[in-house]
Amino acid sequence: MPSAVAEELEKLSVEPKEAAVGDVEDSGDDEVADDVAGGEGAEKKKKKKKKKKSKKPKADGETIAAGGAATARPTKQTSPPTIPVSHFFPDGNYPEGQLEDYREDNAYRTTSEEKRYLERMEGAEQYGELRRAAEVHRQVRKYAQETIKPGMSMIEITELIENSVRTLIEENGLEAGIAFPTGVSLNHVAAHYTPNTGDKTVLGYDDVMKVDFGTHVNGRIIDSAFTMTFNPVYDNLLAAVKEATNTGIREAGIDVRLCDIGAAVQEVMESYEVEINGKTYQVKPIRNLNGHSIGQYQIHTTKSVPIVKGGPETKMEEGEARAFMYAIETFGSTGKGYVHEDMECSHYMKSFDPAHVPLRLPRSKALLSTITKNFGTLAFCRRYLDRIGEQKYLMALKNLCDNGAVNAYPPLVDIKGSYTAQYEHTLILRPTRKEVLSRGDDY
Repeated sequence: MPSAVAEELEKLSVEPKEAAVGDVEDSGDDEVADDVAGGEGAEKKKKKKKKKKSKKPKADGETIAAGGAATARPTKQTSPPTIPVSHFFPDGNYPEGQLEDYREDNAYRTTSEEKRYLERMEGAEQYGELRRAAEVHRQVRKYAQETIKPGMSMIEITELIENSVRTLIEENGLEAGIAFPTGVSLNHVAAHYTPNTGDKTVLGYDDVMKVDFGTHVNGRIIDSAFTMTFNPVYDNLLAAVKEATNTGIREAGIDVRLCDIGAAVQEVMESYEVEINGKTYQVKPIRNLNGHSIGQYQIHTTKSVPIVKGGPETKMEEGEARAFMYAIETFGSTGKGYVHEDMECSHYMKSFDPAHVPLRLPRSKALLSTITKNFGTLAFCRRYLDRIGEQKYLMALKNLCDNGAVNAYPPLVDIKGSYTAQYEHTLILRPTRKEVLSRGDDY
């Protein structure tokens, strides 16, 4: 651009730009009045000019164009979290999870053009949905880890997590929301405990709490769990289970035998000891709890991933129906390393492939219709039924369970006095590499 023209444009552009973001200047008459008033009027004028609006957005964020107007994209989540994750990623490109290359005979997949093409053709939409659900999980659990303290009730804790999920994922019927009830199992209770309405249990300083919650977008489920303690005496128990879970993730992959994953997990976990109240315990894997494959709207599908040796020689395979996503989870215990059902039931789930169930009771039929409409084949709990306005439903719920239309999942417990811990991640076996979707800075 010629320099003379540039100079003229610069002169023309400065004043209008300032007027657009500042206050309108006073008229000539006002200036005369200020002069008559003396220094006091001049001082007021100076103060008035300082009230020009800032060009920067007031909230944490960056200015982006949206429909011709400037809007602020948030860069930091509030506490408690109130900003849906879609506002942070308006282009729909959510962060990838941790990527790990396949090993040995499958190492070629990382650079294979054929596998890359297959990945682009098959995975774009579902990967985006999974990553959105995973980002919700990371942000919610960050808030939970910062906020949960001894003295809080189990209902307070679960509602804190669940309400945050509903907000951040922009809950919308069966299209997006909570994938299953928030588990807050304590001490010898390893899994499947969430408080029913009226539960007065309070978290204590010496408790070991497994926090297991799920998110989903269009039935693409993220299942991830961690353990919270406040007394450092349990640190080795948590370290054992965390390393065992990471071992399972490292060993998992296309063509890997499930039994080999279990053997590797057991070896790592049993290498740890924990001293509690002057007594030393070897950390034992809970042998009848497993990881599992995950399907759309189906938290447990066809395959189980053992955490002890001697499991099935079945392989993880590429492109297998309902089984290319896995929850790798391990449980460690200072007890027997074996759980059984006990205590009041809170978890339920409609059968995924039920045979025809002839229900005779009108109340049971109505309840099943409500469950189908609100939860589909996703797990639910009694608090969720209370929340949508169901009343006096226990007999109808029992009837649905007795007839096989709904399955009950009572808490799973080791021996009283023992302590159990859990860590879990969801991964997907992509054609080129595996992606640990729920991985975060915390675990």
